[in-house]
Amino acid sequence: MSLGPYTVWAPDAQRVDLVIDGEGGPTGEPMTRVTDAPPGHAGWWRSETPRFAGTRYGFALDGGEPLPDPRSLSQPDGPFGLSEVVDTADLSWSDDGWAGVPLRGAVIYELHIGTFTEEGTFDAAVARLDHLVDLGVTLVEVMPVATYPGERGWGYDGVDIWAVHPALGGVAGFARFVDACHARGLGVCLDVVHNHLGPSGNTLIPFGPYFTDTHSTPWGPAVNLDAPGADEVRRYLVDHALFWFRELHVDALRLDAVHALVDDSALHLLEQLAAETDALAAELGRPLHLVAESDRNDPATVTPRAEGGSGGLGLTGQWADDVHHTLHVLLTGETQGYYADFAAPEALRTLVATPFFHDGTYSSFRGRTHGRPVEPSTPGWRFVASLQTHDQVGNRARGDRLSQLVSPGRLACGAALLLTGPWTPMLFMGEEWGASTPWQYFTDHTDPDLAAAVSAGRAAEFAEHGWGDGVPDPQSPQTAADSTLRWAELDEPGHARLLDWYRTLIRLRLEVTDLGDPDLRTGRVSRDGDVIRVERGGCEVVVNLGAQEWRGGASGRELLAGWDAQVAARGDGPELVVAADGCAVLRRA
Repeated sequence: MSLGPYTVWAPDAQRVDLVIDGEGGPTGEPMTRVTDAPPGHAGWWRSETPRFAGTRYGFALDGGEPLPDPRSLSQPDGPFGLSEVVDTADLSWSDDGWAGVPLRGAVIYELHIGTFTEEGTFDAAVARLDHLVDLGVTLVEVMPVATYPGERGWGYDGVDIWAVHPALGGVAGFARFVDACHARGLGVCLDVVHNHLGPSGNTLIPFGPYFTDTHSTPWGPAVNLDAPGADEVRRYLVDHALFWFRELHVDALRLDAVHALVDDSALHLLEQLAAETDALAAELGRPLHLVAESDRNDPATVTPRAEGGSGGLGLTGQWADDVHHTLHVLLTGETQGYYADFAAPEALRTLVATPFFHDGTYSSFRGRTHGRPVEPSTPGWRFVASLQTHDQVGNRARGDRLSQLVSPGRLACGAALLLTGPWTPMLFMGEEWGASTPWQYFTDHTDPDLAAAVSAGRAAEFAEHGWGDGVPDPQSPQTAADSTLRWAELDEPGHARLLDWYRTLIRLRLEVTDLGDPDLRTGRVSRDGDVIRVERGGCEVVVNLGAQEWRGGASGRELLAGWDAQVAARGDGPELVVAADGCAVLRRA
């Protein structure tokens, strides 16, 4: 069945040829310029040649070599090959009754498909979904799956952002994964990158003004959101987001580094995207979420939009790295770089009262004042907090996890503080059992010069900090292999004990109202030496990070869960005993 005409936006081209790869080889035919496009959206070309699923095709601009479709859904031969027509109606779904998942009350699990299992595919990941259900996860966050040159990588160098990387299983494999998640009651959040493409394989530039020199980002020219031609570029990004919701049934998008989406328009791209996402959610009858990664510490990201445009951007949630930094400093004692400020006693308030330690305060790492205060009435669930993420682990020289830095008891303490807090907690794959595998930076750049530069640059960057030859080569296949989870560890007693602790904490979070209460006005945190106490309603978490056993009164309190902690009898009433690197979760009886 024909899927309609071929279309492409190429406003500066004088001629566009549709190239079809048939039995006799590639053949080209001129496309027709569309003349009735509304202002700001001119430059479209059209061919009435019928599209059929499986056809390989490309577009040749002004007599040049054929390039892949900017909206291609499949690049079987990578970003330098021809596109493949995909009929999304051919995808098999069994989730007609799926009602979605709310962000409030969610437990997120971040994973990288390529290293989640040894096979590194969507289908192999499906076989491990029951583990996530048993753990108590409700929303699976999948790191980027866009196509890029090579076989392996983190996914943030995608260039064909609509096309699912073939090494992972392509668009059909992704659909099977989403469907399998929904069958188990798991929502799916996809990590997407709109702030840059590349550094290799970007074929968008010949098609039109997708990028602008008006602004810049750490990755080069900025995506064009406010310069001439921006209307259609914005449409490209918004349509891309809506595509995942509508056609691939995802429940949420994690938007990478939105601070790099530089937009001086009156209507910021993120506000436009949020409004159109909300409209689609109403049409589909299920919640759809946008969760931003932002370096700004600006609560306006999640402040609801208001009529007349006077409110915030209206996204559902955003990452809160300050919570991670506070927990990391507490557990490891590291205070270098951006961790320096978080050794201050005031940083503890990120555990209960604000996700932003820098909320208009001075940041020594940035050398300036940073952030804005969060209104206490803002619900804590709008902020995603973590002990570990792909960034915070992978950007270390050797990709060492917390399990390589601290004792199992300290891992348990960190989990207790995270999973009983007011924020939406997110786990990084393998964290729940203290995986022994590192998570290292790995690439597979096919451009020899780029590959050599990345390897040399990574080594030089960390050599300045004394790491020398210990930095893994990103281009080595072994680096990705070393970062792959070893599921056999679940059968080892130490790993099994930590996994059971995570299960217990997540279960308690769901069952005990005061644990995880998102009201930022109800929590209190205090520190007495190495002992940290967090109170929320009728519950309390006691964490002993000292080298000696700690004892305190326990009258009228029930021990809900303890790691090397117990309530013991004494003459004048029960006593809570918490070992070094131990913790306890209590409730008023």
